[in-house]
Amino acid sequence: MRRFADRKVGAVGLGCMGMSWAYTESERDDRRSVALVREAVDLGVTFLDTADVYGAGHNETLVGRALRGIRDLVVVGTKVGLVVDPETRRATRDGTPEHVRAGAAASLRRLNVDAIDLYYLHRVDPDVPLAETWGAMAGLVAEGKVRYLGLSEVTVAQAEEAHRLHPVAAIQSELSLWTRDALGADGQGNVVGWCAANGAAFVPFAPLGRGFLTGAVATAEFEESDLRRRLPRFQPTAFRQNLRIVDVVRKVAARHGVTPAQVAIAWTLAQGGHVIPIPGTRRQRYLYENTRAAGVDLTEEDLAELDAAPPPVGGRC
Repeated sequence: MRRFADRKVGAVGLGCMGMSWAYTESERDDRRSVALVREAVDLGVTFLDTADVYGAGHNETLVGRALRGIRDLVVVGTKVGLVVDPETRRATRDGTPEHVRAGAAASLRRLNVDAIDLYYLHRVDPDVPLAETWGAMAGLVAEGKVRYLGLSEVTVAQAEEAHRLHPVAAIQSELSLWTRDALGADGQGNVVGWCAANGAAFVPFAPLGRGFLTGAVATAEFEESDLRRRLPRFQPTAFRQNLRIVDVVRKVAARHGVTPAQVAIAWTLAQGGHVIPIPGTRRQRYLYENTRAAGVDLTEEDLAELDAAPPPVGGRC
């Protein structure tokens, strides 16, 4: 178990984005996804993640359907601040107070909840002072529409600015064996450490490297709508070189008799007791695998070996 604010939650959460958007969309199956969310809760997964842009609201609606009758068992996090053009799939940022208030109203309706447990600013809008956006979000807390506020993909300086105005309960950023920026690797500060020092949860998205670190992605070819088709690390030449990272993960996994995915998730859990990774999946087999990663105890030798894995070839986005 891990702690988020005043609640205990499962050590491994569930990212729901891929059920609606970004990865192999031709395999989307709402009925199976609803069943999977409910099965996840049965397994003790009580920290769920979505956003208003995932499938243009579809993902929030799906999560809302899945939680009928079991709403009080989970912490639901969603996000505001990104707007995606349905034609080009290009994302723009909107941190205006008007957008925040309208976004919250729409998310409440789609999720079919009285209050959003955790409301993130998906990205800071460079054209709107953070104080204005965060102030509008704090207003939602005062109105009882939101319980806690979070940030996504921010620097330590931005986290501190927001925290002075209203408590930051969580920060979500990409963190995995091949993306370590949140540990201070990008020069923007150790966000994971900042969260630990300030009583906030750190929520790694893509802890499995968008599937790559599982070793199950055997080719650099993806369908047209798949996000990975355009990411530098998944381009054929980089893909082949990055398999060296998977080789290290496989070696550690073999030593423990577990899967590479479980080692990758366990590595994120080892970054601190306040870290709650949210691997995503649409398959029951991987759901079971991911949740059991909390039982993998990596030794100091394991962690040193994983930390020394080759750096990735290609940018993360």
